[in-house]
Amino acid sequence: MPESARPLDLPPFRGAVAAAFSSPAFSSALGKFLAGEPPRDAEILLEGRNRVVALPLPDAAGWSVPVVIKEFNLRGLKKLLSFGRASKAEKAWRGAQALAGRGFHTPAPVAFLDHRRRGLVKRSVFVAVFLTQGREIRLLFRESAEARLKTLLARLAPVLRSLHDAGLVHRDLSDGNIIVRDDGSGGQAFSFLDTNRVRARKRVGTFGRARGLVRLGIPPGLRPFFLERYASAPASPGAPALGRSFTLWYRAGKRAYSGWVAVKKTLRLRKIARALRLQ
Repeated sequence: MPESARPLDLPPFRGAVAAAFSSPAFSSALGKFLAGEPPRDAEILLEGRNRVVALPLPDAAGWSVPVVIKEFNLRGLKKLLSFGRASKAEKAWRGAQALAGRGFHTPAPVAFLDHRRRGLVKRSVFVAVFLTQGREIRLLFRESAEARLKTLLARLAPVLRSLHDAGLVHRDLSDGNIIVRDDGSGGQAFSFLDTNRVRARKRVGTFGRARGLVRLGIPPGLRPFFLERYASAPASPGAPALGRSFTLWYRAGKRAYSGWVAVKKTLRLRKIARALRLQ
């Protein structure tokens, strides 16, 4: 556990809390939320496979801080596979710590808690500071003119190169998990979400880098520009040289991923059609 964290015990939940939020007031407020007593100003941001709620919680100094609580819902085989393994909430905590520790921005991790029964995760929650500014990069991909997109990609590419050089792999580096913010001087900065999919590796090879980029919805005509900027960005010592094989791996991975997305969309449409008795 990082030195900046403290154990957190809210029976039947156990986990950890950032030192900046370690206080009886925070524990009490979070405990009430977990018991089904959210404050009136709580706002549900997402209600689906996972539940995401925004609400204010007190930090250790007594200030009210807007946070986001993500509740992970495990079912079936995934629930069985949680035995003896870190929960998604704990992985989100570790991923956020890994990003921040290597100089990459992500909403500050506040706490994680697991409720286990017979070693299986029954309920797990991850708490992070609410990111109040920025837009998903997917919106900029759709709305921006080519010149602006090139500027955006020219800034994004070296950040992702540095991410991989630091041994970090985001296994869901999709358009919804990159937030573009104003860096305060008229430029653009990036924040990474969904940190339960972040993994720390000793080294990220050529294939791993290419595979990690295929979920980004970069317009087809700008993909060569982005790959060239990624490959030519300043590299850390020991990072692999990126040549033609990198581009080939990316193209193959992109085709495979796009095909899989198309299949999932088709299956989802069929499921909806059956539910509506259209098939």
